[in-house]
Amino acid sequence: MLVAAAVCPCPPLLVPEVAAGAAPELDALRAACLDAVAVLAAARPDRLVVVGPAADPGPHPQGAAGSFRGFGVDVDVRLGQGEPVGERTLPQSLAVAAWLLGRTGWSTAPVEGLGVDEPLDTARCLETGRELAAKAERVAVLAMGDGSACRTLKAPGYLDERAAAFDAGAARALGSADTTALAALDAELAREVKAVGRVSWQVLAGAAEGAGLAGELLYDDAPYGVGYFVASWS
Repeated sequence: MLVAAAVCPCPPLLVPEVAAGAAPELDALRAACLDAVAVLAAARPDRLVVVGPAADPGPHPQGAAGSFRGFGVDVDVRLGQGEPVGERTLPQSLAVAAWLLGRTGWSTAPVEGLGVDEPLDTARCLETGRELAAKAERVAVLAMGDGSACRTLKAPGYLDERAAAFDAGAARALGSADTTALAALDAELAREVKAVGRVSWQVLAGAAEGAGLAGELLYDDAPYGVGYFVASWS
């Protein structure tokens, strides 16, 4: 069953080498993410599952490799510890998660990744989460994903007046570990306001059903016009 969860956004700018001179702008966000991962370790799970949006969905084993070389920096990552395995490269969301886990020196439990396709419908997201929670007696989930990318005129998706309200509802649900509210997020609206985290959050909602976890919102802001949330469930 699920014993703890963390929710983090997945912009490559979290990696200081990618952000370069703008790195200090996201120091508070990085700190919140690392705090959330620390709560996962404190729960002493038997297994950690990292979930994030991916154009090429599917599982990634411990040791799977990722890279930020596509952003012009010589930074490689692995999912958890151990020798590199598998031929598939980690998608961006899981590569950012691997970087976070590396920064905390994660060694508490074996790690596996799951890339989920953004169009995945709510019912399948919830079922996927239930399956993840049944993988071990004590499971932790690190759910990666951003809120709307339409919060301002200069946002990647331009301004959508519905974006702020969507993000506010998502932030409330994530901060209170409200699985019912997360399951009720409108998948079509999420797609229109470019909130790619919707799939990860609804997978987490399925995993947390009946777990009785309490939530805390550690970060809620929209730098660069994109909604970023960090939450801790324990």
